[in-house]
Amino acid sequence: MAIKYVPYFPNTLEGQAVLDNFVRTKRVLRYRDNDQVVEHVQHGMPLYEMELKEQIGTHADGDLQSPSENMVIRGECLSACAYLKDKGIQVDLVYIDPPFASGADYAKKVYIRRNPKVAQLMAQIEKNLDIDEIRAFEEKMYGDIWDKERYLNWMYENLMAMKSVMSEEASIYVHLDYHIGHYVKILMDEIFGEDNFRNEIIWKRATAHSDAEFYGNNFDCIFFYTKSQSGYTFNTTYQDYEESYLARFSNTDPDGRKWDSGNLTAKGLQGGGYDYEYKGCRSLWRMPLETMKRLDKEGRLHFTKNGGIRSKVYLDELPGMPVQSMWTDINAVNSQAEERVDYATQKPEALLERIIKASSNEGMLVADFFGGSGVTAAVAHKLGRRFIHCDIGINSIQTARDRLLAAKAEFDVLEVKDGVSLYRNPVQTMDKLKSLIKGLRNEDALDKFWEGSIVDTQHGMMPVYLPNLMDSSTRLLDKVLMNRIIREALPDLPEDTKRVIVYYIDITDRDEIEQFIKEQNNQTTIEIELRDLKQVLDEVVVEDEAEWELTETQDNLFKGWKVELKSFHSDRVLRKIEEVNLKGQQQVLAQNAKGKAKMFKPIEISDEGLETIEWLSLDCSTADKQAPWHSDAEVKIDRLGYVILNGKKTQDFWDASIKCDLKPLRMKIRNICGDETIYTLSTGNISI
Repeated sequence: MAIKYVPYFPNTLEGQAVLDNFVRTKRVLRYRDNDQVVEHVQHGMPLYEMELKEQIGTHADGDLQSPSENMVIRGECLSACAYLKDKGIQVDLVYIDPPFASGADYAKKVYIRRNPKVAQLMAQIEKNLDIDEIRAFEEKMYGDIWDKERYLNWMYENLMAMKSVMSEEASIYVHLDYHIGHYVKILMDEIFGEDNFRNEIIWKRATAHSDAEFYGNNFDCIFFYTKSQSGYTFNTTYQDYEESYLARFSNTDPDGRKWDSGNLTAKGLQGGGYDYEYKGCRSLWRMPLETMKRLDKEGRLHFTKNGGIRSKVYLDELPGMPVQSMWTDINAVNSQAEERVDYATQKPEALLERIIKASSNEGMLVADFFGGSGVTAAVAHKLGRRFIHCDIGINSIQTARDRLLAAKAEFDVLEVKDGVSLYRNPVQTMDKLKSLIKGLRNEDALDKFWEGSIVDTQHGMMPVYLPNLMDSSTRLLDKVLMNRIIREALPDLPEDTKRVIVYYIDITDRDEIEQFIKEQNNQTTIEIELRDLKQVLDEVVVEDEAEWELTETQDNLFKGWKVELKSFHSDRVLRKIEEVNLKGQQQVLAQNAKGKAKMFKPIEISDEGLETIEWLSLDCSTADKQAPWHSDAEVKIDRLGYVILNGKKTQDFWDASIKCDLKPLRMKIRNICGDETIYTLSTGNISI
């Protein structure tokens, strides 16, 4: 359960009313259940314990009470904001790229690495292969699948949470597309106020393409709001001039500088000008005679054939065109881009650089609560800002962590301890739950509200409710959710239903909820059994097995300690590969049945299994598995098999070892699907 609930809005004095601009009693945007989120907001943000998982940089001292100015947080937006608000941390700029409610599933491309035992041979065999031919499969990371009403309630609560930790001078940019953006614009008008709306930015993210039945959708929208009407940070930013404008600078000085002529007369300008004659030309000028003489001395005057005088406007002295709200000059991240990190929804650094430069100054705190690939944090660090990266997905945390390490940033990696040990991500956990709950089966006769049913001889068919891990509003079992179950879900059940099972992740007060059930559930004889889902989830994580040899070594180039991996075994990775192979075989059989001759080459893993390792790290500070991680040396193997050593790219293949100056006490290994396991080291051969 949560430690406490942190209010979204400022604490009020006893007897003082909460201002309407903090929590509206009447929502502007009307849709089904939109009043329920107001009760959630009034309840507050759930504050959980925060665990320090790793410290990177010279600031590391293991003290969570004095957190780093830079944070990478694994957890939901609400919980992260509750932590920040409880610590009194205020954010100066928020950029979020949340799910778009588009109905899309986002997958991570998982690449099988080269077996280090035969890496050089494989390199010769594969040197002529296209990169897409390297053995790989996809794993679903999260699903952007919502109904409109639940999505809007979810966004409303998250936007309220973000507003609660923004400074009075802060700005927020919300990046969406045509699916839901127009509705979220109204929510933002409600939360931040229509007067604080600054721009709708249109980002052309793709070149023109053809859609058969409608115009091509090749842009996203970004809504820019400030928390207050004055005092917020905004720095004018510039972009390169268009070719049509550059063509005007057709004149060239002997030194090669390009210029265009500018008007010096004050005719028609309000306030008049300076009336005098200069070098035979009399006019009403924009500047006094002394300035005209100085410009002439500096060679900045152009005397026309008709006897007129104009100024020289040099192209290299102009800052560029002030950026407008239509952004067509920033391209999406392509497959060959240096900044590409193989993250499904990765946004280009140039996009975030423009936003961060415009709405923050050096030293300010920039936050992204749906951090994804870590681009916001990486660019904020590059520009001298502090950063907070938050995301619920482990793949996001790992990607951002590795990216920031390579950028030589200092930061803490934190994890919200909400009692839920997510297997890897919400989608995967939801899939796994169905096999972990004993007796759970699909039930076509039930509404989609119910996940399925469990049957026993005493109660017959018992419908089962599972909270949706993708929707934070369902993770807390409170009176609002229980009332919905009683009033909406129970009446539609078959008449012979005797009992239902309601799983919860967090609960406001179990005794209070059970009393509420007794008071409200008097219209039916159906019993409601409450079960704690955490007891099921605790059984989900299975550690990988590894065998290694730890030795002290010395040669001409290196003196220190070496860990050599002998084997690595991950049941989950192997099961995933089996699923991919089975699916591929079925597809080929189906194609062959239609007369299409196809062959299927299954993904195969060596007996050592070392090609299923993506990253490993050594910690020389402590052997305690529960202590925050400190990476004294680390190796990451990229998708082509090359080593990234302590954040620096090399052209070397991995040789199945990792070296460290000091004696390592712990080792952490990440498999290619992103699961991490910590091992305690000792000299010799160890098998875990």
